[in-house]
Amino acid sequence: MADPSFDVVSKVDRQEVDNALNQAAKELSTRFDFRGVNAKVSWAGEEAITIEAETEERALAAVEVFKEKLIKRGISLKAFEADEPAVSGKIYKVNGKIIQGIASDKAKQIAKIIRDEGPKGVQAQIQGDQLRVSGKKKDHLQDVIALLKGKDLDIALQFTNYR
Repeated sequence: MADPSFDVVSKVDRQEVDNALNQAAKELSTRFDFRGVNAKVSWAGEEAITIEAETEERALAAVEVFKEKLIKRGISLKAFEADEPAVSGKIYKVNGKIIQGIASDKAKQIAKIIRDEGPKGVQAQIQGDQLRVSGKKKDHLQDVIALLKGKDLDIALQFTNYR
């Protein structure tokens, strides 16, 4: 029988992001403080989001509304990255993106943390945009999950395929 293992991934449910986006758009269209500033939030590609408003303050406030909706939908703010407002004609635009997958430098950093601080006999293998962690004992794997949850890695991590 194979050793117990689990995967460390950074994935976001696109449907939940879409729901948060729709809720934010609805709130921007109905809230009193957003009347007359043409505040909009919309998809700008597969993982990109555009937030627009006529003033810089309203654009930043619209970003905060979208972040609130992400939190309510159970999506970590570490998975959303927003730029500063940029003027485009008469409109301020904020470009944001949803971060999916673990970058190779982050994966190496996580593997080093597991190797240095984790229990003995636990290995981490980088597999594309995720890590496979395996070990002899399930208790050691749970210790690794607790270790990674305790670290501030600036990336939203999920633990899947625990077996």
